[in-house]
Amino acid sequence: MSMQQNEKNIKAAGAAMGEATKEAGAAVGEATKDVFAKTGDAVKDAAATVAHKAADAGSYVAHKAEDATAAVGGEMKSIAGTIRDKGPHDGMLGNASSAVANTLDTCGRELQEHGLSGIADDITNTVRRHPVPAVLIGIGLGFLLARVFTK
Repeated sequence: MSMQQNEKNIKAAGAAMGEATKEAGAAVGEATKDVFAKTGDAVKDAAATVAHKAADAGSYVAHKAEDATAAVGGEMKSIAGTIRDKGPHDGMLGNASSAVANTLDTCGRELQEHGLSGIADDITNTVRRHPVPAVLIGIGLGFLLARVFTK
């Protein structure tokens, strides 16, 4: 074989290797795209599952909190009834026990009927109607909390 023939053979082999390398690179690129697409889909599915589970857990906690609030309201009404039955009925102590029983009964009914959302709405409306006293109360509570936690 001549030198020119060897050079042609080497060039042809090099070109074939280059073409094969190019095809292999394209195949690897396609496989990589598929892997990333599948991984992205899996991550999206996992994120959706986590979000759904978190929403379920939040709903469960909120439901239990409302149930507990209703139970507390029922107990408050029960205590109000006990105070009415066993507390003094005449004089200053009678008036005081009656006022306490009425307050407990009203608060218990409110808790049973409206739950925590009703309390939050009541507080929001009170702050809107009386903003200055609400701010002063907030400042006072902040001062007291600061005093407690600095000691």
